[in-house]
Formats: sequence, structure tokens, C-alpha cells
Amino acid sequence: MSDATTGQPKPAKRQSRAKLTFRRFTRNRLALVGLAVLVILFVMAYGGPLVDKYDYLHHDYMAFNAPPGGDHWWGTNQGGQDLFALTMRGLQKSLVIGILVGLISTLVAGAVGAVAAYYGGWIDRVLMWAVDLLLVLPSFLLVAVLSPIFQGASWLIFVVLLAAFSWMITARVVRSMTLTLKDREFVKAAKYMGVSGPVIIFRHILPNMASLLIIDMVIQVGAAVIGESGLSYFGFGIQAPDVSLGTIIADNTTNAPAYPWLFYFPAGCLVLIGIAVAFIGDGLRDALDPNASGAKAKAKKLKPQGTEKAGKGLSDQKLQGPSTSTDALSTS
Repeated sequence: MSDATTGQPKPAKRQSRAKLTFRRFTRNRLALVGLAVLVILFVMAYGGPLVDKYDYLHHDYMAFNAPPGGDHWWGTNQGGQDLFALTMRGLQKSLVIGILVGLISTLVAGAVGAVAAYYGGWIDRVLMWAVDLLLVLPSFLLVAVLSPIFQGASWLIFVVLLAAFSWMITARVVRSMTLTLKDREFVKAAKYMGVSGPVIIFRHILPNMASLLIIDMVIQVGAAVIGESGLSYFGFGIQAPDVSLGTIIADNTTNAPAYPWLFYFPAGCLVLIGIAVAFIGDGLRDALDPNASGAKAKAKKLKPQGTEKAGKGLSDQKLQGPSTSTDALSTS
């Protein structure tokens, strides 16, 4: 497209960062597959119990370890409980715990890392000492020891315990990035205008590392789901009568060789969550960071074949333009 009056090509319309990120993300097929799988799991977790005629606490005393069929879609366990209803209840709990832990840990990591680097001095030393102390502590064992103390309390206590030991590495990364950002011109200008430190941190510094925080939150969701399932498998997580994917797998592990559906369905949901979150995390990394290797590889595949040659021709024409005009003036 060119301008009719000047004959010069019209400048391309600039798109917002959100639109560019969305376009890059939608070009990643694996990321879309992961997002679709995660959405399907959410729909199943909250919509499945609405269409299933059995509750996860109901016992069918006429069907013990029944195979999958028309009455019980995913079969029953040794207590006659419908496995589909149990798995959907466990899927609900695991997904909610994963999202809450990912959100809390990312917020804590961003706040602690940015505050430590921005203020420096004794604040930095104290916060980094706490980070280093938590990094060397065996978090799995500590959560396993503390969980029985809160037995019978709300499952939100378990969320706090998981989030308390999953933010330290990200906090160190945020601190190192803040040390660079706080010397940038826009931060110095905000200080000169009298803007307070907390406002500068949460309005100017943290938004400039939003890509890192978003990717970290997605990764933390997957790690929290796996961690919660592992702790519940060993009896340190969600307590009866409530269930999670980890407790379902743990209760049915001994019967899995003879009745494989007791293991494959809940374990399959857990594996699908991990794969979906990994695909979404890779897609967000490529979409938010165009310099990533995956984003560059996809850009080369999507680039038209003649674009590189055309660009080279335009650059050669620009380089030859001044010399040609000078030759014409000298000839005239």
C-alpha cells in the first residue's frame, strides 16, 4: 500500500503489546493444544458431577471394583464409590490448589525480590538471608511434618504451606532484574517527581518483568499440582473425607494390577495437567519473549520465502540510492 500523493509506502499500523503477544501465542500449536486440554479438564471437573448420577461419597454396595460401563462410566473402587465422581472431585481440588499456590508464590516472589533490590541495605540483607535459609531447608519434609498438625483444619492451610516453600528462586531472579531496572531513566524520573517507593515498585518495576512473572506462575501451577499429589499420596496432603488426585492414586495403587482403571484414570488426569501446563508455559515464553529460541524458529517457518530476498533488495537499493543521485547531479 502506498500514499497516492507522495507515492511513498504507508507505515504499517502498530499493534499493542497484548495483541502481538496473543498473535504469537495462537501461532504455537502445542500451546493451543495445552490450553484446550486444560479447559477440557476444568469443564470436566466442574461439569462432570452435574451430569453424573453418583456423588463421590456415595457407595454402591452392588458394585465393588466394577469395570467401566454404562452405569459407572469409569468403574468403581473396592468400596463401591464411583471412580468418575471421585476423580472429578480430586481434579477440582488439585486444580484449585495449583492455581492458588502459583498465584501466591509468584506475588510473594515479585514483592520480596523487588523490595530487597530497590531499597538495598539492611532490608536486602535480611530478606536475602531469609530466602537463603528457606532454600536450604528440606521443604517436602517440613510440609510433611507440619501437615498433621493442621489435620482437620481448612485445606487452605495446605495451600499456604505449599506456597511458603515455592517462591525463593523466583525472588532471587526478580531481585537481579530489579537491580538493573532501578537505574533506568523512567525510575529515576519517578523518584525525581516524588513518587513513593512502593508505587514505583508495583507500578513501574514489576510490570516491566510481567513476562517472567506470568511464565513463573504457570510453571508454579504445574509444580504445585504435582507436589500436592505427591504429599497426598504419602498421606500428608488432603485428608479424608475429601479427596485429591494424589489420595485417589494412593488408595488404589495396591489394586491397580488387577483393576487397572483404578489407577489409569486419575493418573491420566494428573499427567494431562502436567503436559498442558508445560505446553502453555512454552507458548507464553515464546509469545512474551520474541528473542527466545523457540519463537525465532517459529518466526522463520512462518516467514514468506520471498521476504528475505525482498528485504535484501530494499537494503541494497537504499545503499545504492545516494551514489546514484550524486552521479546524476554530476552528469547534469
